Amino acid sequence: MHGPQIRLTYHRQSFYNNNHRKTPHNNATPMTRLPYQLSQLLSRRIPTLFGPQQLPSYIINFTKGIFFGHLFIEYVGAIKETRGPSMLPTLSAHGDWVYVSKLFRRGKGIAVGDVVTVRHPMFPWMGASKRVLGMPGDFVIRGTPGGGSGGEGEQMMVQVPEGHCWLAGDNAAFSRDSRDYGPLPLALVKGKVIARVWPLWEFKWIGSTFHPI
Repeated sequence: MHGPQIRLTYHRQSFYNNNHRKTPHNNATPMTRLPYQLSQLLSRRIPTLFGPQQLPSYIINFTKGIFFGHLFIEYVGAIKETRGPSMLPTLSAHGDWVYVSKLFRRGKGIAVGDVVTVRHPMFPWMGASKRVLGMPGDFVIRGTPGGGSGGEGEQMMVQVPEGHCWLAGDNAAFSRDSRDYGPLPLALVKGKVIARVWPLWEFKWIGSTFHPI
């Protein structure tokens, strides 16, 4: 009786080990499987006139660098140049470079007073930096800040709808913002401005200028 039992146990153990050896990422998530799948793809031999050849290591490393660099810029953070007078004096009209955290993309975790970068709703090929004045459910006066001519439409109070925010430039007289295009969908928020990193001698953290009353 003992002989067959020992053989049966051996076969089960062998099957278990082989099965897991073939699929080392059984329990991995799609994001954690990406580097493994990329390595497997680049390590394959490609057909050439002289038979199957493996890609040179420098091409593999270069491709991996581009891949991980794209992931970092898209989902973690990036350094961007700011242009235009709409955020004076917080940011210069030209020559300032800021660090933008992409962890706040699509409006995740932003609050009133934060400076964000957005895809411009009037010019989709352009980006813009603005300060958040209202979040979903907040009430704002349509002409805020400034007030312009003080017409009836500008003095109308509106409630920021769900999934939107109200934006304005610090230099209100030279800013095209929610006073012109209304509440902005949070889906257009590309990140939060954390700090001005260039020029180095003008480094500063970018935070809220609002104070509780």
